Amino acid sequence: MSKPKVILTRKWPDEAEKKAKELFDAVLNEDDHKMSIEELKEAMCNADALCPTVSDFQINSDVFGVENLKCKIVANFGVGYNNIDTNAAKEAGIVVTNTPDVLTDCTADIAMVLLLSVARRIGEGERLVRNKEWSGWCPTHMLSTKVTGKKLGFIGFGRIAQAVAQKAHFGFGMQISFYDPYPPSDEIVKKFSATKFNVLEDVLKDSDFVTLHCPGGGENTNLLNNDRFALMKNSAFLINTARGDVVDENALVQALKNNVIAGAGLDVYAKEPTVTEELLGMDNVVLIPHLGSATTETRVAMGLRSLENVKAFFDGKEPGDRVA
Repeated sequence: MSKPKVILTRKWPDEAEKKAKELFDAVLNEDDHKMSIEELKEAMCNADALCPTVSDFQINSDVFGVENLKCKIVANFGVGYNNIDTNAAKEAGIVVTNTPDVLTDCTADIAMVLLLSVARRIGEGERLVRNKEWSGWCPTHMLSTKVTGKKLGFIGFGRIAQAVAQKAHFGFGMQISFYDPYPPSDEIVKKFSATKFNVLEDVLKDSDFVTLHCPGGGENTNLLNNDRFALMKNSAFLINTARGDVVDENALVQALKNNVIAGAGLDVYAKEPTVTEELLGMDNVVLIPHLGSATTETRVAMGLRSLENVKAFFDGKEPGDRVA
């Protein structure tokens, strides 16, 4: 029996691509180009399974609605799947999966990197040294914000958020609070001695640092806007490792320029890879290029998890990470 044909929309780590070729008739993206809408449509007609990523064009009703549709499963390479219109997938009879769990720790690490970096002015300081502008130590040079013991508020308190809380609470003695419409068990709340707020705004008012861990798109688009930035302490920092469209970047620029908040650490952006121009010149912002899951171990694990879902499907089993 011939193997199912699987198309990977971007280049994967070697170990994951090797596994793809072992399990399936795998078509690789050797030059790692961003596939066009037409290429995605063609893939839907030629492949039994498609493995896309968050950086692809939106896989929507236009793509799912092609004539001679062959694809049966879209196995996303990533935990977030707002790059896929799941309702359109359901209408087309296509299964959608993601890759949770395997990127939890590394994304949580990046959230802490951003938090520490923006609070302690690490990016600004490194640029000073690299540009040979540092004149030496003095008592008032580059005074910054202490992290240990401060209040850390979460918007969304799922797996990645809890991994951040683990590091922040037990490593830095930070006081944890959160808002989540689907809150975790009382046992988890008790573990972190966390305060559970019933409305998002209360987290913003209470926190020294606000970290975002909610899905993008839909009602969460521009969740952090002018009105909500106004509720934050003017000494507070925003951390975003979730999805870029959760933050109104123009509102963020104004909040930073007008000292409504003290700073921000961003790993994701509303229109990647484009970043709002004014953010680029701000010293009180740390900007990194969507590195949350960017370790070799994690990216390999993401690829393998995606392939596990495809294999389960074609083995006649329910994929473990099905989201549609």
